[in-house]
Amino acid sequence: MATLAEKMCDPYSEHSGANDDEISRVSLHLFIAYIPCGSKRADNWQLMPQSGIVSNSSALSGWPELPLAEWEPTFHTLHMWTQVVGKVRLGLTPLQNHWWNAALYVNTRGLTTSPIPYQGEAFRLLFNFADHRLELETSSGRHAAIALAPKSVAAFYKEVFSMLRDAGIEVSINPKPQEVPDPIPLDRDETHASYQPEYANRLWRILLSTDTVFKEFRARFLGKSSPVHFFWGSFDLCTTRFNGKKAPPRKGVITSEAYSHECSSVGWWPGGGEFNSPAFYAYNAPEPTGFNARKLRPEAAHYHSTLHEFVLMYDDVRRSKSPEREILEFAQSAYEAGADLAGWDRKALKR
Repeated sequence: MATLAEKMCDPYSEHSGANDDEISRVSLHLFIAYIPCGSKRADNWQLMPQSGIVSNSSALSGWPELPLAEWEPTFHTLHMWTQVVGKVRLGLTPLQNHWWNAALYVNTRGLTTSPIPYQGEAFRLLFNFADHRLELETSSGRHAAIALAPKSVAAFYKEVFSMLRDAGIEVSINPKPQEVPDPIPLDRDETHASYQPEYANRLWRILLSTDTVFKEFRARFLGKSSPVHFFWGSFDLCTTRFNGKKAPPRKGVITSEAYSHECSSVGWWPGGGEFNSPAFYAYNAPEPTGFNARKLRPEAAHYHSTLHEFVLMYDDVRRSKSPEREILEFAQSAYEAGADLAGWDRKALKR
């Protein structure tokens, strides 16, 4: 039997593969905790020079193409890289409701952890998809970086923790990847080793544009709502609204916290499985009776019976006259459908 300390180090270990009936997509919006180790300080940081990689002009559009087949190896590698960085944040931050302290955030260069507290100071890690570097910065003004380039997950793992140790930051993580089939421990993964700067940059451009629209949608709501955040387990960007009511309890340390209260969520995901291109999605949890029969806007939106979610394909959005309006209509109509059926007080929650 695992000790309490062991469970704290990896609370997911006893629940891996459990509650599959609760999971609507392979990319469920969950994430996993791990435990930090000791601490020490170092005096010297190494600054890496600016990358010479320049993104192609085709990536500069706010809504570029991102067909999965063209960058899937890079997608899978980035998925594992973000898990390494995300686990560092989760290991050093206090638990927030619904595991919000696990997420990454979109910014003007890529994806960031936001400030992470450490020994009375703070640091942040940033995936810079413009200059193609993973950057480390501390509140004391120290900087370091490693190149984002073709390399294995194991090599990336080693470089990240070497950079952290050189900065006097000691943390350990559970190397088991989450929410992927046949996981390879991150520190031993020599399989995933692709990095295409063009497609990493396109991913960021889409996330940046989507982040802006989701924030506009979030601003319409007076109730409790999540930030617009990126989950490295499911590799998706989302924002979630809550009505304040407790949801029926779920089994499992992760799902019980993630879905402790009734919610309505909208997000963007790069695809996988039967989806060969990205998609926007929307769902209510728990799903109210009749939700699947509702007609959403725009016309291209449809209910996916296996996922128990509404789906709007990204390519339909980006080809439209106004991608921003299409996303807002999808998000709003999905919220209205689920909230009405679940008995939310929409009038009281509307700004």
